Amino acid sequence: MSSTESTTRRTRRLSRLPLLAAATAATLVGSSLVAMPSASAASFNMQGWATQCGGTTGGGSASPVTVTSGSQLVSEMQASGARVIRVSGSLSISGMQKVAANKTIIGVGSGAAITGGGLNVASVSNVIIRNINFRNWSDDAINVQYSTRVWIDHNSFTNGNDGAVDIKRASDCATVSWNRVYGHDKSFLLGHSDDNSGEDSGKLRVTYHHNWFDGSEQRHPRVRFGNPVHVFNNYYNNVGGYGVASTEGAGVLVEGNYFENTEDPYHLGEASSGPGTLVARNNHFVNSGSGQAGGSVRSLPYSVSVDPAANVKSIVTGGAGTGRI
Repeated sequence: MSSTESTTRRTRRLSRLPLLAAATAATLVGSSLVAMPSASAASFNMQGWATQCGGTTGGGSASPVTVTSGSQLVSEMQASGARVIRVSGSLSISGMQKVAANKTIIGVGSGAAITGGGLNVASVSNVIIRNINFRNWSDDAINVQYSTRVWIDHNSFTNGNDGAVDIKRASDCATVSWNRVYGHDKSFLLGHSDDNSGEDSGKLRVTYHHNWFDGSEQRHPRVRFGNPVHVFNNYYNNVGGYGVASTEGAGVLVEGNYFENTEDPYHLGEASSGPGTLVARNNHFVNSGSGQAGGSVRSLPYSVSVDPAANVKSIVTGGAGTGRI
């Protein structure tokens, strides 16, 4: 984060304080957005946008192969055809290594790790990444661009250089669920540039649910252009910068989340990026700001069961991150 961006953010936050106190949930476009039920049970099944556009199956029923070195991992995930790749132990890679289409990459137990480098899901479709500890990456832990039907689930991210999960450049129909981010600054970026509306408008439709932002700083997510983007049942704990930012005409539904010790839960615009729209409903606040909402958001094409916000802290801390599936 540049010093200019940091200064701009502080200025914008101060100018928003009256709005934070008075903000109210905005109206929704249409009537097909699913109403929040009174009670539900958290599910580890795939939900949200990754179920759309034909659905996400990854390697499907391909016979699993177990990899125990970084070179084996790179070879298997860059091979053609469907693969189910089981990561065993801590594997070191360098740079951003490409993931080919129709792949499931899943860690074995709670100790599976990818360190040093990251996974580049570029110009492909149908990829699943689950149950991996990402540490000390040099660029992004997971970069998704020009790709569709991606599920990023039950991973842990800490101490990396740039983004934990960046989704950008006309990517679409992805779900980011049950992950934990801690000891790290930039979490989840959606849309990389204010100048990329030509590619990104009508795309970047992503669901973020049951993630644990554990003392992380910013981008939970930071959204450009995507509409509707669905942010539900996440736990924000001691977030130092901000929770959700809707910018550049994006439309974000923020519902059923638990914000604790988070001064700036969600707002419109960020740094030099102009505002999007944001609808907030049924969120739970503990020692946190009230957030800034405004405008309308497009209807979702899927149904989900949203857990009561007051229960989200215990649900997410008991289920997010590696070693839970």
